[in-house]
Amino acid sequence: MHETLLSIDKLTHSFGGLKAISNFRLHVRRGQVYGVIGPNGAGKTTLFNLITGLYRPTEGRIVFDGHDITGKKPHEINRLGIARTFQNLRLFSDLTVRENIVVGTLSHKRVDQQMIDELLELVGLTQRQTEQAKNLPYGLQRKLEIARALATSPKLLLLDEPAAGMNPQEVLNLVELIRTIKDRFQLTVILIEHQMRLVEAICERITVMSFGQVLAEGTVQEIQNDPTVIKAYLGEGELG
Repeated sequence: MHETLLSIDKLTHSFGGLKAISNFRLHVRRGQVYGVIGPNGAGKTTLFNLITGLYRPTEGRIVFDGHDITGKKPHEINRLGIARTFQNLRLFSDLTVRENIVVGTLSHKRVDQQMIDELLELVGLTQRQTEQAKNLPYGLQRKLEIARALATSPKLLLLDEPAAGMNPQEVLNLVELIRTIKDRFQLTVILIEHQMRLVEAICERITVMSFGQVLAEGTVQEIQNDPTVIKAYLGEGELG
């Protein structure tokens, strides 16, 4: 067993002449809930795209669970145990709730109907499993996307702004859901989030990004008290 589940070193990615990610580092221990914060355009989603193989790094190395996954294809990375949700929902809107979760199991040799039932119950969608995904309220669509990601049986779950568009009660429910799935499935979770209440409630460590680089990293308290972070973001209210 590797204590460090995900290790990223000297990661760089350029779009033309623009460095969206530059000399980036990240080390996430197995079982952690880890937060990545920063303003729009800091490179957070680009980071997830590099981890999951949607983009190929210009430089650097990504190691997951002892495997060098740098430049591997998305389906290869998913099979090794990395799943994600997206900032903009990517559900199959005309499929039913249940069918959306079935899609997540297609990399398995067989569809595990019992697992699908358990995931539906976990996210509170058992009674709505025959509805089309597009007819769900936004907060439930977010939960459905998490359930579909869990159907791939990941070791590492990447959540890209999971609380976007949620009301305060839905955010509280999301905190409990993340805690539950982390413990039940022995997951490691990395989340990108602008809602600091969620980050403070659940993340053990945080990396703050600025222009594709690491501005700061540490515990929630360390980040809250970091003068550089306060000056750059927290004091301006961009993340609160």
